[in-house]
Amino acid sequence: MKFTLKKKIAAGAAILAVVAASGGTAYAYWSASGGTGTGTGSTGTAATLQAVQTTVLTPMYPGDTAQTISGNFNNGNTGQVYVTSVTASIASVTKASGAPAGTCDATDYTLANAVMTVGAEVPSGAGKGAWTGATIKFNDKLTPQDACKGATVNLAYAIV
Repeated sequence: MKFTLKKKIAAGAAILAVVAASGGTAYAYWSASGGTGTGTGSTGTAATLQAVQTTVLTPMYPGDTAQTISGNFNNGNTGQVYVTSVTASIASVTKASGAPAGTCDATDYTLANAVMTVGAEVPSGAGKGAWTGATIKFNDKLTPQDACKGATVNLAYAIV
């Protein structure tokens, strides 16, 4: 088969066109637009934090002086927990077995400074941190209060 000048020129032009078109390395890709995606994360929940009264109150009597109540915390969490305050309240009064007839209730006691500011991180573990400041005393009602002899004042603590 004999190549004519026209065929040689046409073949050369075709080769040049292929080389020119490839001109080096070719890249191809898809561009992203309008895609979506999702993901999640979670936070833990706090275990119960317990206020523990460490003050042992001496037996109260009509007209005695106020006693300060103090305590610390049992923090069952793996990390520290921020405590703003502890609020004390009289949950109930339990009369002693065999106590004289009559009423003995929370009105026989005065709980003062019940909201105690803590404002601190309480580390994980038992007996951590501290709170103090509330006081309790037995009121002198100027009437017989024999029904309160040997009574137990049950205190409750709310943590914020």
